[in-house]
Amino acid sequence: MGALTGVLYGCLVVFLGGWYLGKWPGNFSFLLFILTVVTLVYWLAERFRFAPARQAAARNLEAQDAARRQQLADKGIAKVDGDISSAREALLAQPWWLDWTAGLFPVILVVFLLRSFLFEPFKIPSASMVPTLLIGDLILVNKYHYGIRLPVINKKIIPLNEPQRGDVMVFRYPANPTIDYIKRVVGVPGDEVAYLNQKLYLNGKPVPTQTLPEFYDEDGTQAGDGMRYRAQFSEKLGEKDHRILVDPKRPSYVVPHATFPYKENCRYSAEGITCKVPAGHYFMMGDNRDYSEDSRFWGFVPDENIVGKAFFIWMNFGNFKRFGSFN
Repeated sequence: MGALTGVLYGCLVVFLGGWYLGKWPGNFSFLLFILTVVTLVYWLAERFRFAPARQAAARNLEAQDAARRQQLADKGIAKVDGDISSAREALLAQPWWLDWTAGLFPVILVVFLLRSFLFEPFKIPSASMVPTLLIGDLILVNKYHYGIRLPVINKKIIPLNEPQRGDVMVFRYPANPTIDYIKRVVGVPGDEVAYLNQKLYLNGKPVPTQTLPEFYDEDGTQAGDGMRYRAQFSEKLGEKDHRILVDPKRPSYVVPHATFPYKENCRYSAEGITCKVPAGHYFMMGDNRDYSEDSRFWGFVPDENIVGKAFFIWMNFGNFKRFGSFN
């Protein structure tokens, strides 16, 4: 069993190393599920087989020692050398391969349950949600807000709240569900969403906006052209305002992917795009409007791709002031 455990750990190290280096894609939810199952098997084996066997061996040692002492006592020898306590502890000691499997099961199980049903951490990898979320922000996502879903397969079993316009939502990228994206919900089922000449319209009406002081891009990450100020606005989707960035130098037209489900619901022109959101789907956009590849390019997000509602920044190692709720 020790050799088998060593092989399993070796496979895990190789997989994680290749995943980190980008040699192959990875699914952390599925990996955590596998680790939970494997450590559960070891935990059950330890509780019902290996631990009882070690305890039986220790009892047998104690019985043999007691029998030997009784035999010597029958011969009149009262003082007997030899202490079996160290040998008994050695027999009861858990081997390393159980300590690193069965011993980790409770911790892995708790992480799996918390991550699957309550909260999941994510790291912001791009500038598509600036100024709301910056590159390097570590955020928490509420996994149960939109309903309880089965781990790994993401099947909703208990519906709760529906996504609302203005929510910041994490979802599985429709073109490649192994990748998680984060954008803002702009259109819900039945809405007509238009983004024309860099202005957002919902059901034929312009979304209310107000001009804000320019946003200073300290890292120059928005457009990759160094430090500069960018036009910033307050936009009202739903009940709360949020900030967006617009670059007037960028063209209004969109070059969509060759095909995506319900593409026939969208009309493209030199001014931008107009889409009718189908049932069970959502139209997503980044707050950094001219530097976000979102539903304008690859279409709608189906309900089964929803991961959860993002709501809290808990750390950014490049900016320790980045902490707190952003909704």
